[in-house]
Amino acid sequence: MTDEATRRTVSQIPLLKTHAGPRDRALWPQRLKEEYQALIRFVEQNKAADNDWFRLESNADGTRWTGTCWFIHELLRYEFHLEFDIPVTYPDTAPEVAVPELDGKTSKMYRGGKICLTEHFAPLWARNAPRFGLAHLMALGLGPWLAVEVPDLISKGLVVHKERQREASE
Repeated sequence: MTDEATRRTVSQIPLLKTHAGPRDRALWPQRLKEEYQALIRFVEQNKAADNDWFRLESNADGTRWTGTCWFIHELLRYEFHLEFDIPVTYPDTAPEVAVPELDGKTSKMYRGGKICLTEHFAPLWARNAPRFGLAHLMALGLGPWLAVEVPDLISKGLVVHKERQREASE
């Protein structure tokens, strides 16, 4: 189902050990520390492979995450804002990633710009919870979704590069 490069990338992301969500006041800080360590490792390996494609940051308690992600298509960088909240049932339930700018542009999205991960990613998360974390969400959820959806949206003219938008308005 997944290619060898994806397996290799994911195998290098540390699995998380602490089974705690935001409501678990005692263990959540430890889980959050593991999340950051896994994200840092994933970003480092992406940069080493010249495949840097997202930035994330959280609020103080680690329950609300925002950032940007980008996709290079035909040598043009398409950048999008992303956001998600950690569900109260985390890590048993994966967060729902939203890319609000793309809301309503594809059928593989729910209201509010939440990307559809139910068919492929949700079963994978369920099999691997609580060992999977946010780095896995990015690597196996958002990354593949962007790789499939963004080129399709560009080809349909639903997503236009910012420079081309400027040229058209002048």
